[in-house]
Amino acid sequence: MDAQVIVVGAGPVGLSLAAELRLAGVEPLVLERLAEPSGQRKSRGIGPLAAEALRRRGLGERLSAHQPERGAQKEREHGSEKDHFAWIHKIDPSLQEEPGRRGILIWQPDLEAVLGDHAAGLGVPVRRGHTVTGLDQDEDGVTVTVATPDGGRRLRAAYVVGCDGGRSTVRKLAGFAFPGTPPLMTARQAHAEVADPGALPPPGRLPGGMLLHGPGGIGTFDFGDTHERHEGPVTVEELRASVRRVAGAEVTITRMDGALRFTDQARQAETYRLGRVLLAGDAAHVHSPNGGQGLNLGLMDAVNLGWKLAAQVRGTAPEGLLDSYTSERHPAGAAVLHNTRAQSALMLPGPHTDALRDIVADLMDIPDVNRYFGLLLSGLATRYAFPYATPDAHPLTGTHVPDLLLTLETDVGREVSLSGLTTGGRPLLAAPAGDPAVGVAARWRDRVEVAEVASVGHPSLAAALVRPDGAVAWARVPGRPSDIALLEAALRTWFGGPS
Repeated sequence: MDAQVIVVGAGPVGLSLAAELRLAGVEPLVLERLAEPSGQRKSRGIGPLAAEALRRRGLGERLSAHQPERGAQKEREHGSEKDHFAWIHKIDPSLQEEPGRRGILIWQPDLEAVLGDHAAGLGVPVRRGHTVTGLDQDEDGVTVTVATPDGGRRLRAAYVVGCDGGRSTVRKLAGFAFPGTPPLMTARQAHAEVADPGALPPPGRLPGGMLLHGPGGIGTFDFGDTHERHEGPVTVEELRASVRRVAGAEVTITRMDGALRFTDQARQAETYRLGRVLLAGDAAHVHSPNGGQGLNLGLMDAVNLGWKLAAQVRGTAPEGLLDSYTSERHPAGAAVLHNTRAQSALMLPGPHTDALRDIVADLMDIPDVNRYFGLLLSGLATRYAFPYATPDAHPLTGTHVPDLLLTLETDVGREVSLSGLTTGGRPLLAAPAGDPAVGVAARWRDRVEVAEVASVGHPSLAAALVRPDGAVAWARVPGRPSDIALLEAALRTWFGGPS
């Protein structure tokens, strides 16, 4: 074997997955077709779940170093302090149930640099200029054929994970079905200077779609261009033609760089695993970037898969653990496809959509509706259906835990964040000293960290078992005894039998 797991793609998802595997004691190898990291600013920002996941690995300070000054954050939403659904800027962060759980603004190249340093610090090898051209799997492993600058080679691993984007080679070679809906529009954006900005109408919805422009930039959502696949870089003439279709205006573009093109086609692999080949990130699902949900979704795929695949490779995974990756993350992906399709529908030109947008905008003035849209876009509404969870299980079971502030029992009065105890990627039980849960979890000490606390730092939690991906596997409400049978079921489901 050349590696225990080959990860194809050195973008944020691939690097994050490789780091998770390495933390869990598995030897990954990352293959990337690009000779150097891409400088394209494809996205700006990660959602709260992904931000919390990366903080749990000790990356908080490095991420915050790229956070813009507070006044500059408006740039993300073209001058609005509020988030948007289908470019209706009414989602008020202050109305969300947990307003402190916010994402981080960081350009994708900067995020890749942070994750690249993190993976390198763990000893993860990344081979650039390696393009996967073939893939064969059998009962014992997977062989990939790779084209390299000096010829080619064949590499073998126990598992292969495709993190190689929306046009994933791994997905195609392995035979994953990728059904979905074709695009309603093509969007383009660029850093550009327009010689005659007065020829442009004000930014907003127009008969041909949506136009965005301001000093140094221009973008279109072009509902007159429904091509499913475009080739080559965006040209000046292509952008001018799109402006013409959307706004009916002729403009002269004197400078352009950093141009991007994307569609709103929405497709999802029917399963995220076929034998020893798995998919994560855009390789598993593509959708409109409206709402900025793509990186959040992909990074959460990575942290969900990493510890499960590592246990499978080590031979310690309980039955069905690796299949739970699809059963948990497929619905999360489907939910994003669902809401991005709805956003595209709300952006269609025409009086009928105008009327619908007016009604949706009015509904968003209702605080509960506003919270609904906020939770939808943040991913905070994600809840996994655990097989052992009973109707009496804690309501946070299956959700992702915030970065709790724990008061340690063994070091009286000292407070430590949950993220400060999870940099090693192991599951954590936080419970008061003497709680029966501590005694139960002690039988899994070789796989589960135990923190004896005076306080968990959450009003509805007295104790909690948190998986490596931040999902609450079990919890106890203050003032109630621990449900030991449910805790044992959780420990066995995710980490196997006691040692």
